[in-house]
Amino acid sequence: MLHYSTENLSQKQSYKFLSGSIIPRPIAWVTSMNHESRVINAAPFSFFNAAASEIPLATLSILRQNKEMKDTARNILDTKELVIHLINDSHVEQMNQTSAPLPSEQSEITLNQIETVQSRSVKVPGIKAAPLRMEARLHQYVPIKNQQEQIITDLFIVEITDFYFDEEIFDQENEYILPEKFNPLARLAGATFAHIDGLFDLKRPN
Repeated sequence: MLHYSTENLSQKQSYKFLSGSIIPRPIAWVTSMNHESRVINAAPFSFFNAAASEIPLATLSILRQNKEMKDTARNILDTKELVIHLINDSHVEQMNQTSAPLPSEQSEITLNQIETVQSRSVKVPGIKAAPLRMEARLHQYVPIKNQQEQIITDLFIVEITDFYFDEEIFDQENEYILPEKFNPLARLAGATFAHIDGLFDLKRPN
């Protein structure tokens, strides 16, 4: 086995090893709102997962750049609201375009002509074409610090208030999301994406 001690890794190496090892990762395409300008921000994040089900909670970790908080993180902290979307191939190009750095006063939604829809529980609109979306409110914020007590990542635990599923990807009788119909995008390392493939069932032992 090749061994690397994290004490000797650069930030770039740490990111490469994490993003290349913990795969595939779901992609949260997040809309949020600037509480002063009302500008709608959209951006994808792959440090994202479920956290609890008694209360439907998800985690969203937004890494800082040069210790600076990103627009999405600032918006969530200010308004306590967001909408999370999961998508497939149909809108991958639009999603990728929203990862470009823009000034906070400029909207990725407007720039990329993305159609939105009014939300039920939050003021932040959702992306109409996404086959799955979740309105959410901030449940807990955890600033992640380095050894020098500098905040390097903004970790959000959010409570899902509303689920929306495209009829084509949802079995209404059994209340199952159909992964083969959904075919969501997953994130690997670098510029590489993937799909779910080779599905199989395995029963848990009693």
